[in-house]
Amino acid sequence: MARSYSMAYLTANGLDPVAATHLAARLGFDSISYRLLPAGPGDAPPPILTDDGLFRQVKAALAETGLTMSDAEMIRLGPDTELGAFKPFLERIEALGARHILVAGDDPDRARITDSYARLCRLVWEHGLTADLEFMPWTAVRTIADARALVEAADHPAAAILFDTLHFDRCGSTLDEIAAIPRTMMNYVQICDGPVPYDPAGPAMMALGRTARLVPGDGGIDLAAIVARLPRDVPISVEVPNVALAREIGVPTLVSRALTATRRLLGEAG
Repeated sequence: MARSYSMAYLTANGLDPVAATHLAARLGFDSISYRLLPAGPGDAPPPILTDDGLFRQVKAALAETGLTMSDAEMIRLGPDTELGAFKPFLERIEALGARHILVAGDDPDRARITDSYARLCRLVWEHGLTADLEFMPWTAVRTIADARALVEAADHPAAAILFDTLHFDRCGSTLDEIAAIPRTMMNYVQICDGPVPYDPAGPAMMALGRTARLVPGDGGIDLAAIVARLPRDVPISVEVPNVALAREIGVPTLVSRALTATRRLLGEAG
């Protein structure tokens, strides 16, 4: 069975979602992700959630190209998050055929976030979705161990760990911890490269992750060691936002390079 590849939202490097969908299909991706909710202050994703016309255009582009929607971004679990507020988001992404939701953990109170994540899993499951918890070094869920503890506590089929090669390289988790993640806890993984050395300050890592990731093979992350420990059938999300390089060579060339390099990394060049 051939491995599936998705174009992550950030890999579009600023393209509108309709253009991004057609580009992903043209380059040979199987699926795509969209961001409907902001990743943080100042983030303004395309208004798929509120603009009915754009929503219809995106849905038509998916139907025309044959692509599916892999995942939706993003839900952030903070101290004051009201899960009921996500109902319009869940209904809209369900209508687009999404399968997974990227979830970030911003609540440092472990008992409270354990409860809110478990409740989120039950909520999204009603819409046929999973809640894929991404560990990131600058959040309250920093490591594989942090994410796995919440996923195991939830004990729900919607609970999963979202593995990102950039965050893994910076979080202090080990290769053995990758290999120990059960396949049932991993719905897809995000792959990119990154500069080594790097600024370990949280704001710098966040900015790099959102605007300056590298095509696999162009950085210093030991990607071969990482992918050797990932399930061979796990779907791959190619996540390579690089604002400067996109301006230099154009988004289509950057995305094409990223997909080709990722497939080569996984021994599936072609």
